[in-house]
Amino acid sequence: MSTQFPKPLWLAYIGLTLTPLFWAGNAVVARSVVDTIPPLSLSFWRWVIALAILLPFGLPAVRRQWPIIVERWPSMLALAAFSVGAFNTLLYLSAQTTTALNITLVNSTIPIMVALLAWLVLGDRMRPLQMMGIALAIAGVLVVVGRGNWQTFTQLSFQPGDLIMVGAVFCWGLFSVLLRRQAVPLEPIAFLTTQVTLGVLVILPFYLIDLLFLSGGFEPSLKVAPTLLYVAIFPGILAYAFWNNGVHRIGPSNAAMFMYLNPVFAAVLAGLFLGERLSIFHLAGGILILLGLLLTTRPPRLGSKPTR
Repeated sequence: MSTQFPKPLWLAYIGLTLTPLFWAGNAVVARSVVDTIPPLSLSFWRWVIALAILLPFGLPAVRRQWPIIVERWPSMLALAAFSVGAFNTLLYLSAQTTTALNITLVNSTIPIMVALLAWLVLGDRMRPLQMMGIALAIAGVLVVVGRGNWQTFTQLSFQPGDLIMVGAVFCWGLFSVLLRRQAVPLEPIAFLTTQVTLGVLVILPFYLIDLLFLSGGFEPSLKVAPTLLYVAIFPGILAYAFWNNGVHRIGPSNAAMFMYLNPVFAAVLAGLFLGERLSIFHLAGGILILLGLLLTTRPPRLGSKPTR
């Protein structure tokens, strides 16, 4: 395989390295514009711009597979609601009251949330090491959410953004489980274009309520254009395409290993652009989460028997 397609394989590794960089940048950008662009506006216009870029490439595929889309529209709508609609909107809402580092550390637990929900919802078998990994990762998230102070839990004095980010990860986990349970046989570009279109429609009423009655939106200018273009193109279209290609080329278990780079990139970017500093609870929680990821995404040994 490597001798037949050496260039695409290397491109897959490069793409999988860039994906967590773009995701980390998404959290940093969200945190940096909390006083400029309301979160619902950022989410809505991010996907509107992404859709405008996708349509010339995706519309022909959507037309070819329109009967499938019409037949499976309830599944497509549910998938779009949890991924395009809910996940990034909640991420941007969390950035109002928590740090980019916290967002990224909690976000890094996505593979663990997927494994947990696949076990609960789909009845997937789980190995003892995976159970241990989930337990370690949950402990790591509790350290990050509690900011290393257990009185946070006894006094219920959480940062709202940390809890919102846990909800975002839960939504992405549900999306991943539904994606397996209600697989829709579409070309990748048709699937992505349809998902973004439906996601924009899901966000639209919430955006209009926020625009008319709450935040009032933001003032369009050249100053905010780079932010909107970045979140639309890099963590939006490119990260999605790179991740799907990477999973296809080297497998989901190997691709999941690149999630380890997410908090590393976030620490560097948040330090450079936001002045955020690593605290002891970041390190402790991050180590537990990374250990959990390692155990949860580790492929089973030959001959091992998973348990329910």
